[in-house]
Amino acid sequence: MPSNPARGAAFMLQGIRLIGRPGLKRFVLVPLLVNILVFSAAIWWGAGRFDALMTRLQATVPGWLAWLEWLLWPVFVVALLIVVFYTFTLVANLIAAPFNGLLAEKAETLLSGHEPTQGADDLKKLMRALPRTLLDELRKLLYAVLWSVPFLILAFAVPLVGPVIWFLFTAWMLALQYSDFPMGNHGLSFRQMRAALRRRQLMSLGFGAAAAGLTLIPVVNFIVMPAAVAGATAMWVRELRPAEPSA
Repeated sequence: MPSNPARGAAFMLQGIRLIGRPGLKRFVLVPLLVNILVFSAAIWWGAGRFDALMTRLQATVPGWLAWLEWLLWPVFVVALLIVVFYTFTLVANLIAAPFNGLLAEKAETLLSGHEPTQGADDLKKLMRALPRTLLDELRKLLYAVLWSVPFLILAFAVPLVGPVIWFLFTAWMLALQYSDFPMGNHGLSFRQMRAALRRRQLMSLGFGAAAAGLTLIPVVNFIVMPAAVAGATAMWVRELRPAEPSA
């Protein structure tokens, strides 16, 4: 089947439906709480920094330049979105990573009828997967930081085209971020995961773009992380998982 961005977006929407299914709700609770706390902290921190900046400017800028405040608001909004996407979103996923891995496992069991891992109970699985999961999250964080610098410069330096490229980079990073949970449950390395997503790149970008768009919607952004984990798991089960050899 050809790679289709609309199909990727549909998997993100499917994730929203999945997290309300019986058997998954209790595994959504911790990622949901982490997302709410981190996004609330991001908004509080960003608004506080902007308010302090405005206070300093009002004290130093002559009255006839007060109109500059209206020019700074769009800059603040752009900066806040960047902080939310590439700092707080990554931090939220780092904190909730072991629980997201468990959510992906339960979602895959619901979708396919087969558990990706066998044996231990949920708590033992969390503890066993914790070192690998955190190491993978740190690898993703380093990857995001290294690539975000040139794309961020491009976004501000090249009008119109730069922001579009930045959004596509954001979509790719979110696809990587959330697909790692179901793929990691099968032992795929970060390199193998990137290769799998590149093979269906348009679909992957569609999924990431949908996640990025939903993150911009107030209140809805609180459920994006667990919904994206569930949606990425559905995408793995339906599209990205290697076919089992026939008997």
